[in-house]
Amino acid sequence: MRHAVAGRHLKRDKGARQALFRNLVNDLIRHGRIETTEAKARAIRSDAEKIITLAKKSDVNARRQAGRTVSDPELLKKLFEEIGPRFAERPGGYTRMVKLGPRQGDAARMVILELVQ
Repeated sequence: MRHAVAGRHLKRDKGARQALFRNLVNDLIRHGRIETTEAKARAIRSDAEKIITLAKKSDVNARRQAGRTVSDPELLKKLFEEIGPRFAERPGGYTRMVKLGPRQGDAARMVILELVQ
């Protein structure tokens, strides 16, 4: 039974799943948009939103909490100096998913996950 089992597993063990989510969130911050499968985008969307909300606070504790996911110091600097202030007046909904259609090789549903302007 699946009682009280939250989150998406994506057929990976815990370490691989955490590394995948961390890499996707880092790429989203680095490039502003990523093209991935719909399942992966839905899985990391909440993580990205939480990290951007931390970046809006811009205090030391928020920077340390975000540093647990965003390990690159340059990305952390970009997150707190560019992305956080950009969404300062926005109460949430920092990302957008645009559906692209099926991938040619395996027909997986593809999307673009991007930061809104």
